[in-house]
Amino acid sequence: MRFINFPLMLDSFWFVLSGLPYTLGISALSFLTGITGGLILALMGRSKSAFLKALVTVYVSTMRGVPMIVVLFMLYFGLPYFGLQLPALLCAYLGFSFVSSAYISEIFRSAIAAVDLGQWEAARALGLPYATVVRHIILPQALRIAIPPLGNVVIDMIKSSSLAAMITVPDIFQNAKIVGGREWDYMSMYVLVAFIYWLLCFLVERAQGYIEKELSLTNS
Repeated sequence: MRFINFPLMLDSFWFVLSGLPYTLGISALSFLTGITGGLILALMGRSKSAFLKALVTVYVSTMRGVPMIVVLFMLYFGLPYFGLQLPALLCAYLGFSFVSSAYISEIFRSAIAAVDLGQWEAARALGLPYATVVRHIILPQALRIAIPPLGNVVIDMIKSSSLAAMITVPDIFQNAKIVGGREWDYMSMYVLVAFIYWLLCFLVERAQGYIEKELSLTNS
C-alpha cells in the first residue's frame, strides 16, 4: 500500500498552487494592516490616558487569547445573526488583521522601550515636538530592533492562513482538501501542501536574513 501518491501530487500541483494568490494576499494585506494597527496600539499604550492604556490592554489580551479559528468563525458565521453577512475573503482579511495587530503592537512596544532613554532626553532638550521625536528618531531605531520578531509574525501568518479554508476561502489548503476528497487521498495532498508552505516560509526566512544583514551593515 502506497502512503504517498507522487503522480497525484504532480498532477494536482498547479491546481493547488492556483490558491497561492489567496494565501499570499491574505497574509500580506493582513500583515500591512497589522503593522499600522500595531503601531497605533503601541503608541496608544504609551499614552498618559489611563482609559487608552486599559483599552489597548483589553484588546491585545483578547486578540492574543482567542484562537484564530474562533475569530474567523465569529466573523463569518456569527455576524449573520446580526444581519451582516461578509464575504469569506473579507472575513479572513479582517480576522488576521485584528489578531496580527495585537501581536505586532507588543513587538513595537518592546522595541520602542528598548531604544536608549538618552535619545528621548536629547530630543526633549532640543525642544522637538513629540510627533517629530517618535517619527524621525525613535521609530527608525525601533524598527531595526523589531525586524526579527516581525519576520516571525509573517511566517506565522502564512502558516495560519490555512485556517481561511475553514470558511471556504479557496487558498492552497482548500484546494488540497478538494483534491484529497475527490481522490480519497488526503495524505498525499497534505504532504504536497506542507512542502509549499515550507517553501514559502523558507523564502521569508531568507528575505528576513538579508534585511537584517543590510541593517547591520548600515549600522556598522
